[in-house]
Amino acid sequence: MPANERAGWARAGRVILTGAARRYLRRCALAIPALVVLLAAPLVGQAGERLSIVATTGMIADAAREIGGDSVEVEGLMGPGIDPHSYRQTRSDIVAMTRADLVLWHGLYLEAQMEEFLQRLAKRQTVVAVAEQLPRERLLGHEDYDDKRDPHVWMDPSLWAKVVVAIRDAMIEARPDREAMFRERADAYLERIERLGDWAAEVTSSVPDEARVLLTAHDAFAYFGRAYGFEVIGIQGISTESEAGLRRIRDLVDLLVERRIGAVFVESSVSDRNIRALVEGAESRGHAVRIAGTLYSDAMGPAGTYEGTYIGMIDHNITTIVRALGGEAPADGMQGRLAEASR
Repeated sequence: MPANERAGWARAGRVILTGAARRYLRRCALAIPALVVLLAAPLVGQAGERLSIVATTGMIADAAREIGGDSVEVEGLMGPGIDPHSYRQTRSDIVAMTRADLVLWHGLYLEAQMEEFLQRLAKRQTVVAVAEQLPRERLLGHEDYDDKRDPHVWMDPSLWAKVVVAIRDAMIEARPDREAMFRERADAYLERIERLGDWAAEVTSSVPDEARVLLTAHDAFAYFGRAYGFEVIGIQGISTESEAGLRRIRDLVDLLVERRIGAVFVESSVSDRNIRALVEGAESRGHAVRIAGTLYSDAMGPAGTYEGTYIGMIDHNITTIVRALGGEAPADGMQGRLAEASR
């Protein structure tokens, strides 16, 4: 090969080698930060690390914290005033769930807008629909969907206790080495829920028979009604996605007037527009109806308060309902902890 041709091939080789080297170094440079993050991150499931849990609703998050104590890190996606029926996962929610050791959601079509995402997520990590563990014979039907069940099971403490057991079992599955501690703490929490149920049965029995009608913004209290013997009427259906029409409002105004019902309730996570329309409609017919208080239906109270716990939420609801409908219950609730603003 002539000298000038050999020199040309040598120069081309250096260019090819230099380009390949550049690409290799560039890939290394891009990979190094990811490698550093990977090596720095704790291993999922590593003994001694806190169990990272993401829970959709506040009630589930509260139970996980009670069971896990300081050994868990719990993030609840839906805070006070949030309606789970219409909630859609945000980008930060997706990041939190994909990084968690355990994702707990309610199921029973409560998180209707998130269900497809959660089912897909379950194919790659531990995701548990805790209320789906309940026996079907204990569940009420869903008036909007023949194949669904009423998801508002937390309104009956005896039923919610079974969901707490499902939460405990999911946590044990994720951290078998902490089973004894999780069981001990869960037992203590379940005893408190049992006392709540006993107290609720006692004070609701003081409401006169003719006053045992609970009319609220949407049909979230059917399990409460079944447990304690109340007729429950919701303006909207079980899901807040169903709108109440003018005919529905007129029919309920007729009901209020004919049965002389004097108290209705708004909910913290549902607009009070329809309830106020009822009150105004009854007043136009010469029947006075008062809004007797705000109930926590699909979300708990403010974070960091007694009402921001499951037990405080139900204590508030029971106390508000009983006192408004002519029964006897302490103004500050079962444990004397209800805030002045929530009475």
